[in-house]
Amino acid sequence: MASSTTANVAINTKGLASFHEHLKKSTRVLALLGAGLSASSGLPTFRGAGGLWRTHDATSIATPEAFNADPSLVWQFYSYRRHSALQAQPNPAHFALAELARKMPGFQALSQNVDGLSPRADHPPEHLQLLHGSLFDVRCTDRRGCGYSETNFTDPIVPALAIPTSGIDPSSDEARQAQSNQVHAKQQGKDLDISDINVPLPSVATHDLPICPKCQKHLLRPGVVWFGESLPKQVLDNVDDFVEAGAIDMIMVIGTSAKVYPAAGYTEVARSKGARVCVVNMDENDRPAGGWQEGDWFFKGDAAVLVPMLLEPVIGQIGS
Repeated sequence: MASSTTANVAINTKGLASFHEHLKKSTRVLALLGAGLSASSGLPTFRGAGGLWRTHDATSIATPEAFNADPSLVWQFYSYRRHSALQAQPNPAHFALAELARKMPGFQALSQNVDGLSPRADHPPEHLQLLHGSLFDVRCTDRRGCGYSETNFTDPIVPALAIPTSGIDPSSDEARQAQSNQVHAKQQGKDLDISDINVPLPSVATHDLPICPKCQKHLLRPGVVWFGESLPKQVLDNVDDFVEAGAIDMIMVIGTSAKVYPAAGYTEVARSKGARVCVVNMDENDRPAGGWQEGDWFFKGDAAVLVPMLLEPVIGQIGS
């Protein structure tokens, strides 16, 4: 097993050379992408230890039950995440993977991220499967009767969900006026961090939340997969079709422990199709669900630094 040392690329040259040699002769590569891919873009993660939003365990907000009980709270949480994601920019790792998808027809990425950064890096959609959906997909809560869905990058998606600045309640008349007055809006100052329990959370009435433009009756909801919901069948089918189509030369596990199924299972499935495993992670304790095997690579450090370096023989240099 090859290794690296620091995020600033004091990397094991023998391991890097071995990886490059294998990559250059690879034609079918699968990548599993997790939150570590976007870490250098400055996005917070709400999974694992300390995954709180205000006083709420973030995983308790991301459920159909929570939305039914308090759609205002859930939409404020997701509006905050949408806003944060749009303030962030794709990093070199996103661009490197997007370029690999253009250069290698047999490349497929399965992303557990909902932040929209891979699509914003122009990752070809046919080579990118979003396992948990996207913050920027929204759909009618009446899925069977109405069925409306769209991709929406508007921030805020409705005026009442604007992130408050300078203590102005986004649902107030003052804030609504500021939305249509750029000069006034600039005078509002810095965004307040509504993830902080010490910052008052504005009250948003249900009728001010996003309403479906088709049926004009039911609320829209974020198009992410909530806890207790099924993963998108089409995405799973697409990845299964890729796996079954032939031998796999390599699976790259980037910024994720890949210990949660079904994502975790793809490492062993890829091995069964002949793949060698490459893990890129900040945590050296993260390892494939089935453990290490001879010929695996582990590169410790920032994915934004390491991934462009790893893929350079195929994609060339990626600008920062």
